[in-house]
Amino acid sequence: MKIKKLGLIGYPLTHSFSAKYFSEKFQKEEIEGYTYENFEISDIKDFPGVIKNNPDLLGLNVTIPYKEQIIPFLDELDEEAKEIGAVNTIKVIKTENGIKLKGYNTDIYGFRETLKPLLKTHHYKALILGTGGAAKAVEYVLNKIGLDVLYISRNPESDKERSYEELNKFALQDFPVIVNSTPLGMHPEIHNCPSIPYQHLTSSNLLYDLIYNPSQTLFMKKGEEQGAITQNGLGMLKLQAEKAWEIWNA
Repeated sequence: MKIKKLGLIGYPLTHSFSAKYFSEKFQKEEIEGYTYENFEISDIKDFPGVIKNNPDLLGLNVTIPYKEQIIPFLDELDEEAKEIGAVNTIKVIKTENGIKLKGYNTDIYGFRETLKPLLKTHHYKALILGTGGAAKAVEYVLNKIGLDVLYISRNPESDKERSYEELNKFALQDFPVIVNSTPLGMHPEIHNCPSIPYQHLTSSNLLYDLIYNPSQTLFMKKGEEQGAITQNGLGMLKLQAEKAWEIWNA
């Protein structure tokens, strides 16, 4: 049996659960003929080498910091990935003229499906902490659902962005949904968290952290202490992984 290879590119990959998730999936569902490997590359310029040295590759996941940097290396993007400008899934398509790389964004599906059950009628505005590739998928979903969005950045560069220093009691009340798309608080740096005025949070706030390791970040803990609803990124990870699996095998 010819082995079909899947994998993950990013840097660093010590935080990632993807390889563990897929190896457990293969075992639990008795799926044979697949492997899943981590391809830790310290520079996006090393990406073509991953493709060249792994001719059995069927597909890849893409994580921090390459969800945007990967795009120039791809031959095609699906409509949603093109619209938001970020990719977390690549399908390797074999053609008569060689291989074609197509990019997708399954973060959209994972985030939407795990966020929607938590939303209440007063959750009509959202702050997105961070402005990277994951934040773009978050903004896309929030806009589609109908929430007004404001980015919070260390270095605001547009009208859609504000600095952390500008956050106050009224901002946290006016924007009750707060999504952390930064790596602040991710294992092993679990004592870090975004610099927001947590003392002004209330039970009206919903804090969603895209981080899934640890399962309760300091961001979430500080929110819960003020009565806020909190959610980590594990459910999103699982759903986006299953959507990627569908794409690779379609």
